[in-house]
Amino acid sequence: MKENTYTLALQQLSRVAKKLKLDPNIHEKLKHPKTTLIVSIPVMMDNGKLRVFTGYRVQHNIDRGPSKGGIRFHPEVTLDHVKALSMWMTWKCAVMGLPYGGAKGGVTCDPKKLSLRELEKITRRFTTEIAEFIGPRRDIPAPDVYTNPQTMAWMMDTFSMHSGYAVPGVVTGKPLEIGGSFGRNEATAQGCIFAIAEILKYLGKSIKGATVAVQGYGNAGAFSHKLAQAEGAKVIAVSDSKGGIFQPEGLDYAEVYRHKCATKSVRDFCGARNITNGQLLELDCDILIPAALENQITEKNAKRIRARLIAEAANGPTSEEATEILHKRHIPVIPDIVANAGGVVVSCFEWAQNLMGYFWTEEEVNRRLKDIMVIACQRVWKLSQEEKCDLRLAAYMLAVKRVGEAARIRGIYP
Repeated sequence: MKENTYTLALQQLSRVAKKLKLDPNIHEKLKHPKTTLIVSIPVMMDNGKLRVFTGYRVQHNIDRGPSKGGIRFHPEVTLDHVKALSMWMTWKCAVMGLPYGGAKGGVTCDPKKLSLRELEKITRRFTTEIAEFIGPRRDIPAPDVYTNPQTMAWMMDTFSMHSGYAVPGVVTGKPLEIGGSFGRNEATAQGCIFAIAEILKYLGKSIKGATVAVQGYGNAGAFSHKLAQAEGAKVIAVSDSKGGIFQPEGLDYAEVYRHKCATKSVRDFCGARNITNGQLLELDCDILIPAALENQITEKNAKRIRARLIAEAANGPTSEEATEILHKRHIPVIPDIVANAGGVVVSCFEWAQNLMGYFWTEEEVNRRLKDIMVIACQRVWKLSQEEKCDLRLAAYMLAVKRVGEAARIRGIYP
């Protein structure tokens, strides 16, 4: 049975609270989301029949600023799932030093079985239902699994129509034409590659010439392939929801991406061997990038992982038990709240640009992103060495301490 993601999030918090000797009152506050919203989304489908979808928006914490987090459309979206993701967003924003708390949202649906018009109807009705709970100074959504810049454009337009004027800062990850930021589309993967390169320095290694396996070929996975290849790494395996491919001589990004677009899967790529997602995780490689969904590396397969470094481009791909096993085996894991934080960092840049009405070049965005990623990696690595703990615990210690201190200083209202 798959581990409940919210249970995992609470276990992680408890582990950190014990290590930090966190005030029990602060711990109790951080265990519970500030706002939990469940909405019904009635939609008239293309066939003339009404379907009612369920949507969620959870705001975990606002002690350090407005809440921030993505919207995902996926058939496995549940309330506990979204609660866990919102908590992880709180830690992610804190460890990166961003002026945000965490939030997350989602709609339980299968986008692959919906038309573009049906997706637009779901998005606009969902936005209407949560409109009074979001805003540039309150809660700022962004893209996530199976949502994209077009989804954000529909959300921004819907919110703006209710407001009576354009509000570009209500969401991030928008198209450039309506206030999006250069570098946002590649940001999650770019930040992950920056993090990998920095941690490899401490291990006395380089990304150039390293062998890489990428699980998941959505935005984060595909761009991780592209950017790792650009840095001189050899990507030997990639996968999507239908399975993966393996080629020890390396897979060219442009060719694989064309194949993916043409066939809707990376499988059956000419010259490569088809493998399962499980087999990809256990390949002998220098760097493993889980960029798919949660709970992919567990106590059941952790002992068979042969990568020398793992960078979590997905949220929660490694269980607590697996993290402990990997640490004992001296396999560093760059945790999700650091490895995939590039997306929220550049979302913060986009939000700031929207608020001030002045935009940066792509070079400036990437330079600022690298600076933040490097500083975060340095602090996490230093603390892990001081505390003789894994990188996840070190990252969580930094994050929870920052949020806990903000909560303590602000106090409890009333």
